[in-house]
Amino acid sequence: MITNTSPTQNVANQLSAANGLAIVRLTIGAMFVWVFFENLGKGLYTPAGYAGLIRHYIEASHSPAAWKAVMGLAANHATIAAPMQGITEISLGILLVIGLLTRPAAFVAFLFLSSLWISEWGTSWIWELLVPVLASLALAVGRAGRAWGVDALLAQRWPSSSWW
Repeated sequence: MITNTSPTQNVANQLSAANGLAIVRLTIGAMFVWVFFENLGKGLYTPAGYAGLIRHYIEASHSPAAWKAVMGLAANHATIAAPMQGITEISLGILLVIGLLTRPAAFVAFLFLSSLWISEWGTSWIWELLVPVLASLALAVGRAGRAWGVDALLAQRWPSSSWW
């Protein structure tokens, strides 16, 4: 079906889509910031807290054996993995909230949340993390930092860059 739309209508539709993606970006970013402080309060960025949580996933989840081996490696190296996870979560949250380097941050969020989703198979509702996983992928594809974000300013200067 072909419709005749004016350039003004196209711009309005693009702005609406960009604003919608910005709302999703702010939501996912706020989720990461919230989870960081929640996990910090629970002691999950300490080696013992992190290793305990990962070992729970290994025992309780229905993840593939190969993935459980990866989780076991992370639990055995919790001294390094725990603070790395904390830094990843707060960094992704801040980058997404301010809309800076949104495409790479959203793609890393997609990978990070996908790994968590696989780790939790059988321990939680399947859609609990799948929606943020796919929303993060949409943010990367849709260049969600170009509305209400620092990336919008950077795109004015370097419009052809794929970073934003």
